[in-house]
Amino acid sequence: MTTRPFSRSVEDYLKTIYELSATGDPASTSAIAEALEIQPASVTGMVKRMAEWGLLEHVPYRGVRLTGPGTREALSIVRRHRILETYLCDRLGYAWDDVHDEAERLEHAASDRLIEQMALALGFPSHDPHGAPIPSSSGDVEAAVRVTLADAEAGERLVIHAVRDEDPADLRSMAAEGLVPGARVTVDGTTLTDGSVQIDLAGSEGGARSVPAHLARNVYVVPDEK
Repeated sequence: MTTRPFSRSVEDYLKTIYELSATGDPASTSAIAEALEIQPASVTGMVKRMAEWGLLEHVPYRGVRLTGPGTREALSIVRRHRILETYLCDRLGYAWDDVHDEAERLEHAASDRLIEQMALALGFPSHDPHGAPIPSSSGDVEAAVRVTLADAEAGERLVIHAVRDEDPADLRSMAAEGLVPGARVTVDGTTLTDGSVQIDLAGSEGGARSVPAHLARNVYVVPDEK
């Protein structure tokens, strides 16, 4: 088995910085610390070492962003994570709210060969169970959708493209409400004062429903072209 070139800690930093800077903005030290649940002082030391290794660069007064080599390493980690999630769901019967933490543990130990065999067995899937794009083995990746259900305007007809997968309880709630990738929704004309979003879900019974604000912020949508 091929040994991974970086420690688990460095891989976690690479993936976190990649995700935090996906919109094009640098990742701040405080945001990295919050995402990794560690102290900012620890982040400062690690990002300094990673900059010396050529994996990231400092943006004065704003934070850090990955270099080309750092991005390639981050995409490799993201690919491993999302292939593992897909394999666990499709071949081992895991529920979509169970796979994130399991994949987090496995992604650091799985060899590239194992991941590619899993991808082959799955038919080289383009998206994971939560709708997130899976980077190719060459490092190409579809641009992530950043518009959420919370951003939607009244009357818009939308398709759920992806959902955030970190919180199992949120995923169970989404599944129970039918808020899954591919579902079609129409935003009603009323958004309640608590930030919840009123929607109609195509093909469901019961008519309009209210999506709590925190769930709406974790559901990524695109216009329904049909």
